[in-house]
Parts: sequence; structure tokens; C-alpha cells
Amino acid sequence: MNERAALDLLTEHGALSRARLGALTGLSKPTVSQLLARLEAAGLVGSAGTSEGRPGPGARLYALRGEVAYVAALDVRPGRIRTAVADVTGAVLATHTLATPARPGPGGVAAQLTAALDGAARDAGIERPALRRVVVGTPGAFDPRTGRLRYAGHLAGWHSPGLLAEVATALHPVPVEYENDVNLAAVAERRLGAARGHEDFVLLWNGTGLGAALVLGGRLHRGWTGGAGEIGFLPVAGTPLVRGVARTGSGGFQELAGAQALPRLARELGVPVPEAGAGGADPADGEALAAALLRTAAEAYPRPGDDPVPGAAELPHDGTFSLHAGPVALLRAYAVRLATGIASLVAVLDPAVIVLTGRVLAAGGEPLLRLTEAELAELAPSRPRLLAGEVTGDPVVRGGLEVALTTVRDEVFDTAAL
Repeated sequence: MNERAALDLLTEHGALSRARLGALTGLSKPTVSQLLARLEAAGLVGSAGTSEGRPGPGARLYALRGEVAYVAALDVRPGRIRTAVADVTGAVLATHTLATPARPGPGGVAAQLTAALDGAARDAGIERPALRRVVVGTPGAFDPRTGRLRYAGHLAGWHSPGLLAEVATALHPVPVEYENDVNLAAVAERRLGAARGHEDFVLLWNGTGLGAALVLGGRLHRGWTGGAGEIGFLPVAGTPLVRGVARTGSGGFQELAGAQALPRLARELGVPVPEAGAGGADPADGEALAAALLRTAAEAYPRPGDDPVPGAAELPHDGTFSLHAGPVALLRAYAVRLATGIASLVAVLDPAVIVLTGRVLAAGGEPLLRLTEAELAELAPSRPRLLAGEVTGDPVVRGGLEVALTTVRDEVFDTAAL
């Protein structure tokens, strides 16, 4: 037990002196010395130099040896796979992005995942078999009853009934775990970001699609088929009732507030929609285009002390606005749409916190967050705090690394034999 406590503290704090480790564990100096000697002999801990900044000789520092174990996480999207490799300390050694064709070539998905991992492992200076665990994040979810991917019809090649077995064979002996991408983002935010310390929260993601992760009592709620949080299918006011959602892959809330809705809304409000290459947005990339529109609107939104924006003072709550109200009205109109769907989640789940993240929502910044929060106060029976996601880069990959590290540390830090 003492050894595991010391390893956990070294994971949390980084390099520590013997005295500092004794203070944190409450163990005596001789006991800490013996403990560290055992961990060094087991190859788990090594010297990390000496402390500085105090008079006299520096104290010897001890740290986890990162090379004890390696993990990888992959974020799979149409068109690309983004991969990262980390050591047991959590330090990211390399990231790698593999462009993927619209339809997998020879070897299928298994070949793509193998190539993505090989590229990341090579960049990290290791071989793929050195990985202790791999976590793959995808849209949708693998149905635990059938082992087949659901709710992600746009992910070509991922729906073969033998897919999981094919990947396991290709990556053997490395264990592979699968998780919904938005769930992984929630893991990252709970451990490293805005949801730290919260047992009940919802993470709302808007990228290529709308999705939510539901954390209840500190645990991810996945549902019977793994589809809990697929809120794009939620029927909502403000859009016609969408039928045949399993066939079309879209539903009411996706049509109302998904990335593809923003260019339509902008045109209704007379807001220019960027052409290809303008403002870094390509109309063929719906996620990038939606983010560009919201970013422009957020930048135009008045800050405290600014003069009011003409045409944006009185905006109705029914989603209809003056054609000349401009980017500020776009932001407010989108906040109404977003709050409409969130209100249903609040009524059912009553979360303490809702984290807004994903490329599209992040582009709206603080103005979108506050407008949505104000609108939600009118629509929902309780008032959860709305927070912006804090994990930068790729939250899906970071969450995948955290999931893999939790399992691997339990394996590697098993000191019962010491």
C-alpha cells in the first residue's frame, strides 16, 4: 500500500525529494528510504537530479521512469485518424495524423489503425508492440450486445460484423479498447479541465455532429446500446419532426443546432457566409464553416461598456429575426437554438454543470456561453452552470490517454510482489 501511495504521488506531483514524499505520505524517513529503494530495484522509480533554490546541497529527487510503460489513443473521424503516444507519467511523446480515404483500401479499418499507430510509435521512438494499451475513440458507440458500431453511419468501413476481431488480430498482442469520442472528451474535462470535482455533469460537443456525454454519480452513463448522449436525434421545437432517424443519421436537434444549421441561419439573417478559403473556412467543411461564422459573431458581440449594436437590442425568442440584424443576431439566435435542446437534458438529468466544447461551440467563446445560459434560465426548471471546455488540442485523444493510463498504472503499479 505504501508503495502504491508513493507511486500515485509521484504521478500527481512529478519529481519529489525523500523528505517531501515523507511529508505527503506521513511515513518516517527510514520507511521512505526503504520504500524508494524497493521501487528503484523494481525499475519503477529513478533519480531525477537534485532540488535547487535552497542554501546547501540539493536534495536528491525521485521520479517515475516514463519508459516503464507506453499507451496510445486514437481519435477517428471521416478523413483522418489522429493518434498520440504517452509514457506512464502521462507525458505525450508524439502525435501523428493519418489522412484516410473516403473508403478504406486493402486491409480495411484494421490496416488504417495499424498505420496510424505505427506512425505515432515511430515518432515517439518506440515500436508498436511496446504499447501496453490502446484506446480508440469514434463517433457513435459499439453496441455491447452485438459488437457493431451504431449511430455513426458516416464512418465508412466501420460496420463490418467482424471488425473488432480483425483489429484485435492486427494489433496483437496490444489490448484495444473502444469508447465514444464525446465520452472521452468528458473524461479529459473531468480529470484535467472544467469538470474537475464534479460528479454529475453533461458535456455538450458540437463538431461534425452534436453529441453529449452524461456523467452521473461520477460514472459515464452509456445506456443499453451504448447510445446515451446521442442528442442530435432529440426531437425539439423549432424544427419539423424528423422521422426515419436511424436511416438518415440525423434528428431534430442536429437539424436545429448542428454545424450544418449555421450557414442556413446566417443566410436567413443576411450574414455573409465565407467562400472557399475566406477566413480559413471551406464551405465543403461544415465544421470549419460553422466555427468561422460563430467566431466572427463572437468577435462582433459588444463587451461591457461598448456601444449597443444596431438591430440587435430586441430579439424575439421564436428563432425569427430581422434580415439585417447581423452577426450579433446570429449569435443570439444560435444560443436560443442551443438552449432549446439543452433544456431537455436539464429537465431529465438535473446536472450541476454543463461543459460546452468541440470546435463549433468553442468558436462562440464567452458570448455564446453567457447568451445560452441566459436563455436556458428561461427554459429549464433548474439552473446548471455552463462552463467552457478547458482541455485544448484534442480532448478526445487526451481522454483516451487518461483511460489507457488508468488501466496500465493499475497493472504496472501492482507492487504486491515487492
